[in-house]
Amino acid sequence: MTRATGVWADLVGQEPVVETMQSAVASADGEGRSMTHAWLFTGPPGSGRSNAARAFAAALQCERGGCGECHSCTPARAGSHPDITLINTDGLSIGVKEIRQYVRSSALRPALGRWQVLIIEDADRLTDEAGNALLKAIEEPSRQTVWMLCAPAVDDVSMTIRSRSRSVLLRTPSTAAIAGLLVERDGIEPSIAQAMAAASQGHIGRARGLARDPGARERRRAILAIPVSLRSLGDCLVAADQVNEEATARAKDFCDPADESELADLRQTWGVEERGRRPPGYAGAMSALQKDQDRRRKRMARDSIDGVLLDLLSFCRDVLTVQCATGVHLVNADAAADIAEMAGVWTPESTIGTIDAIVGCRSALTANAAPLLALERMMMGFRR
Repeated sequence: MTRATGVWADLVGQEPVVETMQSAVASADGEGRSMTHAWLFTGPPGSGRSNAARAFAAALQCERGGCGECHSCTPARAGSHPDITLINTDGLSIGVKEIRQYVRSSALRPALGRWQVLIIEDADRLTDEAGNALLKAIEEPSRQTVWMLCAPAVDDVSMTIRSRSRSVLLRTPSTAAIAGLLVERDGIEPSIAQAMAAASQGHIGRARGLARDPGARERRRAILAIPVSLRSLGDCLVAADQVNEEATARAKDFCDPADESELADLRQTWGVEERGRRPPGYAGAMSALQKDQDRRRKRMARDSIDGVLLDLLSFCRDVLTVQCATGVHLVNADAAADIAEMAGVWTPESTIGTIDAIVGCRSALTANAAPLLALERMMMGFRR
């Protein structure tokens, strides 16, 4: 099948989705039924939900349906088009106050383009109140306004919102398709591109990150070596502490500069000097900022830990594949020796028990359990 071009070029393995959006773009200026004012993009992590929404938004602004080169496509692809608004969050949720601001702006006419497009990249993080505030805008949109919501699954958004949106389901791209993209677009060596495409399990962004960053590949190798290293209870506790400490450090490296910049902006906005008096309302603004920053730090640390858990799940999957002699290709072919070793140490039943321990850890973290305690319990499950 011919690969899409223009703004659609990065949508790997999503030919049916591209056809759907191209049909909508073609009918956008007429009375065709392909176009609607609310879209819901769903699919597994890394399938390109937000990329699809951005490409669609760019194509709607383009007079040639998404050529990728014109004065509309270029800023749209760069994220600087004035009529395309990207809504996401570094925190755990998107609140009603923030959504109400975007709902008000959605009623405005486009400044330069043909449509006012608002893309909520983390629609699964909308609070109930935020979802209710968004609902009316989706039910009664302005004539030239389009809402695009992105979420892992349709069940991650409220029933009322998804019933008023056109659903677009993206599929997991094949390893070959991702490897081809890395070679053609990023100039990655074919052997590395193939290995990292397999390791990413269909996550295009992660495959690209691993392929371009030797440090990321080294961290992944260290994660995959954890099961072999767990010989005692002490080893389990040490491994859990290392994973937790690294996640905390990575969150700190990102959040500390961002926190400092945001604090400086807040002080400048309120005209606050280092040792001067605080105007009324400043304390509340400072408290709200600190809460948002704490939520962001917590989310980033949790997401980092979740990445480790997903790598460990893929390792266990490979172990079970070897134990059951399925003949299926390994996700982590570069760790084949360790996988073979654990396939001899564990039984298929204990491997499944280890998988349950990892899944249980993910559920505990989602329920706001203490990360270190959840990790310690999971590591102990590796010694079944």
